[in-house]
Amino acid sequence: MLKKESIKGLIFDYGGTLDTNSTHWSEVLWEMYQKEQVAVTKEQFRESYVYAERELARQPLIRPEHTFMDLLRTKIDIETLYLLEHRLWDVGELTRRTCTEHIMLRSYQRVCQVVNVSRSVLKKLSTHFPMVLVSNFYGNMPTILQEFQLEYFQKIIESSAVGVRKPDPAIFRMGIEALGLHPEETLVIGDSFSKDILPARQLGCQTVWLKGAGWGNEQFDESLPSLVLTDIAILPEQVL
Repeated sequence: MLKKESIKGLIFDYGGTLDTNSTHWSEVLWEMYQKEQVAVTKEQFRESYVYAERELARQPLIRPEHTFMDLLRTKIDIETLYLLEHRLWDVGELTRRTCTEHIMLRSYQRVCQVVNVSRSVLKKLSTHFPMVLVSNFYGNMPTILQEFQLEYFQKIIESSAVGVRKPDPAIFRMGIEALGLHPEETLVIGDSFSKDILPARQLGCQTVWLKGAGWGNEQFDESLPSLVLTDIAILPEQVL
């Protein structure tokens, strides 16, 4: 149960929380692949998705000045090249490039719609609480927050910058320390049960699980989060 009277600061996740309102990015992209009628199975797409994520973690392909559109284009380009090179998708290079661009644009438009809601939520909450962002990301988080006008955070703790990734509780501990609070005074909001809710709860934080279309068939104990929501838009009325 959420103890509103003890909350003094907030920690937000970014990807899947502020940009897609609880939908895992694999599900967002798969929807756009289907709209572009990319003739691959979901299993084949997921294989390319995992490969792209590992490549982005392995190589410095994303630079600090890259926008979200730059990031999307790079990620989807890696995925579609993988599908072609492994003979999972039988099209020519021109078709691949065209589909990559269309998927990127569709995804970006989806994010812009969600971010408009998230911006309103952050603006309202920032008048009541100090806020920190804790995210597994690629090194360009400040650029993206500026791009989407989401600059409401006292500090950005990005995995690529601090060398710690979720679900390691240490990255959330950094967020708590940045707020200058005790864990029980800190509310963590995220879409990933295993990467946000469990490690934050392990430290003693209160948690809001933004539950949506996730990755795989992970089992969840919905009694563990302090609060479960399916829409970020109603967060302020639940917290304030």
